[in-house]
Amino acid sequence: MRHEIIDASQFELNDKVVSIKRVTKVVKGGRNMRFTALVVVGDGNGHVGAGLGKATEIPEAIRKGKEDAMKKLINVAMDEYASVPHDFIGKFGGASVLLKRAPEGTGIIAGGPARTVLELAGIKNIRTKSLGSNNKQNVVLATLDALKQLKSPEEVAKLRGKSVEEILG
Repeated sequence: MRHEIIDASQFELNDKVVSIKRVTKVVKGGRNMRFTALVVVGDGNGHVGAGLGKATEIPEAIRKGKEDAMKKLINVAMDEYASVPHDFIGKFGGASVLLKRAPEGTGIIAGGPARTVLELAGIKNIRTKSLGSNNKQNVVLATLDALKQLKSPEEVAKLRGKSVEEILG
C-alpha cells in the first residue's frame, strides 16, 4: 500500500519553491549558467512530493521541478489530531529529521525546509528537529523519507496479525 504510484491529476495540488540555486559548469568557451529549483507539492490532505528542476531560466526550472514532484507523490499516515502516528527519524544523505507527535493546538514546530513539506502534507500538529546537515534539499528529502515510513496503527496491526486495541495497549 505504501509504494503505489499516486495519480496527481485527482488532487488539488499547491506548490512551494524551497530553494533556487544558480549552478555553473565551466566549459571550454566559458561558463554555463543554469538554475536548479527544489519544489514541494501537496494537497494538504495526506499527499506530498518533492522534485528538482534544472533549466537555463528560473520559471522553466520551477515548472520542471513541479512536474518532477507530481511524479513522486507519497501518502502520509496521520492520526486524529492531524499529527504523525508515532515518532520517527528520517535520513537522507547527511541530514536527519526527527518527527515527534504532538497534541491538538501545538501547531507546526519545524525549521524552514521541513515546515514546507509538513504544511503541504496537511499535518497541523508536530514537533520536529533537524539534525546533521542543513542542506535544504537533503532536509526536504529526509522529511519525506520519515513521512513515507510512518505506519498507522491499522497497518501495524495488519502486519502483526493483531487487533488495533492490542497494538495501542
